[in-house]
Amino acid sequence: MSGPLVVLVGPMGVGKSTVGQQLAERLRVAYRDTDDDIVAEQGRAIADIFVEEGELAFRAIEKQAVHRALTEHDGVLALGGGSILDADTRALLSGLRVVYLSMDVEEAVKRTGLNAARPLLAVNPRKQWRELMEARRHLYEEVATAVVPTDGRTPEEVTRAALDALELKEA
Repeated sequence: MSGPLVVLVGPMGVGKSTVGQQLAERLRVAYRDTDDDIVAEQGRAIADIFVEEGELAFRAIEKQAVHRALTEHDGVLALGGGSILDADTRALLSGLRVVYLSMDVEEAVKRTGLNAARPLLAVNPRKQWRELMEARRHLYEEVATAVVPTDGRTPEEVTRAALDALELKEA
């Protein structure tokens, strides 16, 4: 299998970065986050790209970053929350080990505070988060090899559940 050993998808604030780093450590592979790639390449925060250029421009940048990472990286890869909106990206995920880290809105409130630093949640964050999830949940499920709920779990418990779901052994 070429491409990443494991790809993590899910909504903002679900813990993809934290769990991804733990998975990479346990599997003794490199960790990569496409949001970090975008920030490094663009020299500015994702929120700034949204504000300055709009969501469409950001999604084009994100698509390139994700496609590059899917071809270059062979460890654990975390994707931005909206990356699965792109049909080409979803097609590239086919055949890979993809873990959808899920959470409900109450957990999202606890974890992120649903604050304005999240550009898609700037006005009425709970309502917008629910709407985002209604639009995206089926796409996360479509690409997922495994769904791992994160509600009420520590990052360590989620990491163990992801390893178990994928039947991967620690290195």
